[in-house]
Amino acid sequence: MEIQGKVVRLGNLTEGTSPRGAWRKQELIIETIEQYPKQVCLVCWGDRVAEAQNFTPGQTIKAQISIESREFNGKWYTDVRPFRFDLEMAPQTQPMQQPMQQPQEFVAQPQTNIPVTEYFETDNGDDLPF
Repeated sequence: MEIQGKVVRLGNLTEGTSPRGAWRKQELIIETIEQYPKQVCLVCWGDRVAEAQNFTPGQTIKAQISIESREFNGKWYTDVRPFRFDLEMAPQTQPMQQPMQQPQEFVAQPQTNIPVTEYFETDNGDDLPF
């Protein structure tokens, strides 16, 4: 799965040791770019911790994620784990192909003024005023 959003902040960094060795866990909070934005906490482990710490708030990122749930003491816990990050570049404005031209001045065209009485006196076979 893939998720895209703006970095809101870095969450807690947790470090510890287990029988398999030292471990680190870093939370990265992003806000999705949708009509109704949602904040999502990405839980980064191992090498992803260093990557997550390089992001600054406001950057737009895209992450390939894995969603995993587990039960513990009758309660369910869900982790959203990124396994790949891509930094999205801000859209560049395209240079204009043609230079902008100066707006031309409006020149009123001479109109033939028909007196109002003359306009209404002519019979065009229609009773409608328009």
